[in-house]
Amino acid sequence: MSTAPQYHPHYTVADYQLWQGDWELWNGVAVAMTPSPFGRHSQLVGQLAKVLGNAIDAVNCDATVLVEIDWIVANDTILRPDLTIVCGAAPKRHVEETPALVVEILSPGTRERDLTFKKRLYQSESVAWYLIVDPDEESLSALKLDSEEVYIDVAHVETLEIDLCETCHLTVSVNQLFR
Repeated sequence: MSTAPQYHPHYTVADYQLWQGDWELWNGVAVAMTPSPFGRHSQLVGQLAKVLGNAIDAVNCDATVLVEIDWIVANDTILRPDLTIVCGAAPKRHVEETPALVVEILSPGTRERDLTFKKRLYQSESVAWYLIVDPDEESLSALKLDSEEVYIDVAHVETLEIDLCETCHLTVSVNQLFR
């Protein structure tokens, strides 16, 4: 066994901006994104964007739905949720403020990441809502930050009530997500 120290690179946003292909950056560690999503995954992203966008428009909320945009969390952490809602207008480049809501759609290649690392990171960064969609089960788990900044699982309901951006109250029919 070698006693030589192991080199563990620690990448930053500046490094990330030079890379080819699809990556995320988790606390300085490069994480390859899985190949492009399958049809059902892509369809669900589009449907979620439409349903959430319509709910935002219905209450004239100052929020924007963004699909697969980089969120620069810190100088060594960049995530790309499947869907992001930010308060206000779309950023000119990447999201740099904490989103109001993020959505991840589970796939065999991302399931473990989405349910563990990303969940912990979204919670620690105070993302108020984390929606996890399981296309195989056609189910939605809605996690909401409580007063102690810990995610609580909102009971599985037919209608999801989402408060975001301090003044917006959205009502979303969960059945619409799986059409």
